[in-house]
Amino acid sequence: MITIAIANQKGGVGKTTTAINIATAMAASGWKTLLIDMDPQGNASTGLGIGAAARNYTTYDLLMGDATLAQAAQPTEIPGLDILPATQDLSGAEVELVSVEDRTHRLQKALEAPQPGFAGYDIAFIDCPPSLGLLTLNALGAADTLMVPLQCEFFALEGLSQLLQTVERIQQRFNPDLGIIGIALTMFDRRNRLTDQVADDVRDCLGNLVFENVIPRNVRLSEAPSHGMPALIYDHNCPGSRAYIGLARELIGRLPEKRKAA
Repeated sequence: MITIAIANQKGGVGKTTTAINIATAMAASGWKTLLIDMDPQGNASTGLGIGAAARNYTTYDLLMGDATLAQAAQPTEIPGLDILPATQDLSGAEVELVSVEDRTHRLQKALEAPQPGFAGYDIAFIDCPPSLGLLTLNALGAADTLMVPLQCEFFALEGLSQLLQTVERIQQRFNPDLGIIGIALTMFDRRNRLTDQVADDVRDCLGNLVFENVIPRNVRLSEAPSHGMPALIYDHNCPGSRAYIGLARELIGRLPEKRKAA
């Protein structure tokens, strides 16, 4: 299983929307996919139609050792896509794990634990909270690589530089193999010249690390979570859905050949 964290410490950049729709697109492409909700707000779970009452086991249970991945993961209505849901209990893990040994590697150990009879997944996405706390450190410690949604606005550039510094520290202290598979530009508005300038600046700075497909501002992307479904299901032909399909194709092209062959 290849594990991709979707993270940016800045809020409101489209992390959860990206996680939901990329995971859906990968499942539709034939990958057995898991979405791990690491945000105590549980928006990824809600966005896939998993109500609070249906979240019997959660990411919190997995981190605290009260459930295995096989027990906690549950199917969604999208064929091939399972979710490890989250509730507000997860916010307590930040405090409870402080005194626990290997507190930054709890998620990694839970994902790698042997589970006889459990087939596992081809790929997993981790939807991270908008912070660089213990939950995000667990996600980055467990991830093979990182996808960064970046809103096309000025302040996002400052946040990106901070995130890149954080990735360097994670590599030095927790996960030397962590890489960045790509930067996904989100909330792109062609009517706004600043949007174009930010996109150009990011491409000048990071070059091919930036995905070609950009995610536009799109009403249907905003509406879909209120219906408990990804935009790709809610309106397959809207500009946002088409952009995420293109982004998923690019992502597959960047995955290691041995993973794609599997």
